[in-house]
Formats: sequence, structure tokens, C-alpha cells
Amino acid sequence: MHTVPAVLDFNSPFPIAVPIVSRSFPLVPRHLTLLLGLLAFGLAPLAGAQSFSTLEERMSVSQFRAAGLDKLTPEELAELNAWLQQNVAGSTAAYGGQPASGGPAMADTGDGPVHSRILGEFRGWEGKTIFKLENGQVWQQVGNDPWRGVKLENPSITIRPGFMNSWTLRVEGYNTTTKVRRIR
Repeated sequence: MHTVPAVLDFNSPFPIAVPIVSRSFPLVPRHLTLLLGLLAFGLAPLAGAQSFSTLEERMSVSQFRAAGLDKLTPEELAELNAWLQQNVAGSTAAYGGQPASGGPAMADTGDGPVHSRILGEFRGWEGKTIFKLENGQVWQQVGNDPWRGVKLENPSITIRPGFMNSWTLRVEGYNTTTKVRRIR
């Protein structure tokens, strides 16, 4: 078992031991460090920022790969998304709201909720479930939380925006929700 080197932080209201993290002693996994950095970087512009969808949310997997974006490191992709948010966000009117590929613009969901119907028979969700909507949009469940025991035809749904560009799907008449992301 490793011992954690620490230093006392006397600037906080309650002096606490703060671990010292270095590359030679990786206490925090890199993906967690990246996530914390992205959160800190992303929270600053939230005061007056509009909703912004990342490239991963706007593009299909095949478009993402075809553009070579899957070769970027997470840090490079975060920098590109930050640049796009700062310099391009909100300018969909400049190209008619449609991306160059001619597909639907992923930012078209706007800031408000999406009201539509799931096409065909709906039997709940089980993790990574795909939802094809009557309005042409396609959404995918982000988590693995299951909801079973329901069988509906073309149920009405509402997808509401949440914190940090997250979206939550709810089937009308039920109090169960799941996090989703738009894939088309």
C-alpha cells in the first residue's frame, strides 16, 4: 500500500491535508484529472453562455471518424470544442442551420425541451438504448440504468435540457427518466 504525501492547506477555513500529486506518483487517474480540468474550464463561461453541443454530440460516429477527429487526444478534442464554442457557437444562421454534410443540425434542439413520440413499440430501456423519434431525431441512452415492464405504442416523450449540456428523456405519464444524447 502506498502512502500519500500531503501538505497542510492553512488558507482554507478548515486546515486540511491536501495530497501532493506528481507524474511519478499518479494518485489520480488521467481521465479523472482531465474531467476535473474540463469541468473547471467549462464552468467559467456558464454565467452568460448559451447551450453548446460538442462535436461528439453533433456528429454521427461515422462522420466523427471520417473527419479524423477520433485520432485526437481528449485534451486536443476539448481544446477544439472550446474554440468552437467561443468562436462559432450560435452562428448556425450563417449556414442555414444545416451542417455541410446536409444532415440535421445537432444544435437544432435549441434551449427548450423536445416534445415528440418514439416510433413503434416501446419496451423501456436497458442501457445504450436508441430512441428514434417521430420528428426525425435519434437519441441514445447515456447510462446503463434499466427500466423494464412497460409496453407502449408510439409513446409521447419529452427530452429536457439539463446541466452541462446533458439531456433527460421522460415518457409521458411515467415518472421515470434517463440521460440521453442526440446522435442524429
